[in-house]
Amino acid sequence: MCTFQGGRYLVAQLESIAAQTHRRWKLWVSDDGSTDETLAILERYRSQWGADRLTVVRGPSAGFAANFQALTCRAEIDADLYAWADQDDVWEPDKLARALAALPSAPSSVPALYGTRTLLTDADDHPIGMSPLFTLPPSFVNALVQCIAGCNTMVFNRAARELFVQAGSQGDAVAPDWLLYLLVSGCGGRVQYDPWPSVRYRQHGQNLSGSNQTLQGRWLRARRLMAGEFRGWVDANLVRLNRVRHRMPAHHLAVLDEFVHARQRRLPGRLIGFWLCGIHRQTALGNIGLTVAALFNKL
Repeated sequence: MCTFQGGRYLVAQLESIAAQTHRRWKLWVSDDGSTDETLAILERYRSQWGADRLTVVRGPSAGFAANFQALTCRAEIDADLYAWADQDDVWEPDKLARALAALPSAPSSVPALYGTRTLLTDADDHPIGMSPLFTLPPSFVNALVQCIAGCNTMVFNRAARELFVQAGSQGDAVAPDWLLYLLVSGCGGRVQYDPWPSVRYRQHGQNLSGSNQTLQGRWLRARRLMAGEFRGWVDANLVRLNRVRHRMPAHHLAVLDEFVHARQRRLPGRLIGFWLCGIHRQTALGNIGLTVAALFNKL
């Protein structure tokens, strides 16, 4: 878990972790310099739970993505499975148990990732909607242009974490959820998408990353796409993916190279190249946006 000025909602999240039906867990928290009651709350729970169950470390103070990157890559954290948590969410009681039931089908040497939908709530934890339901299977050609599950829902095995460390431990931080989906799917791992919402995802004025379900959220996302922000994210992801090229199967390398080449071409070759790659998003509206991005060279 990464924290920063999270005192208002932190207790609810910590209590939901304590209430998990799967009891064998440890919590590592990286705090990015909170000056509110966050650290006092963490110290109180550390006293209640014991130092062997809750560890608090200092974050890099470079934003939430850098904090998640630094924490995930800490060598002293050793486990069979890992989960990311936001400071202001609430976990459903069987979140961990359900993830563990889905993941063991993968051999320990094969990267495996589990992610879910979320139940959207207001600042007072009242339900206001759901994140999109994705029905197409997870795939590398989807991961090149979209992340299907939020960081706050993800549970992943040791092999997936090793991929993340190898690809993402250097350079500026990127969105950890999208990067992990891209790495696991691209390197022949297993991705499980669960339509069951494992997290109550609180929407409030201080969200650093919130839902795009509202008209305002979609408008802001479209503006950011046309400003080139989406292309910048793809650039950053590709840099990290190239660090694990030797782990990728031949057919994924062929897709990757065609995708990179298509991004550099003019119309209509650019559109033809993307079509040959088979890249797609999970919804019709998403694919319309993808086509617009391709037309204006924003992909």
